[in-house]
Amino acid sequence: MKGLLILAVFFLMFTVASLLIPCPMFPGSFLCLSIGSVISEYVGYLSALFNGVFYGVVLWLVFVAINRRLETEK
Repeated sequence: MKGLLILAVFFLMFTVASLLIPCPMFPGSFLCLSIGSVISEYVGYLSALFNGVFYGVVLWLVFVAINRRLETEK
């Protein structure tokens, strides 16, 4: 349950940060460029969503790995 909360917090944090920061962030900007100009009016939102998912999952995996290591040391 703790892991799901961590995932949600980091997802929301990076999604909102990507929406508020005026410069493009990797990997959201790269993925939107790969898709093309079909979605030009939604690029900012889609890029923020990609960034939130990517960084949320990466930090969640780090949390899970550290949590498992600490539990095995007990």
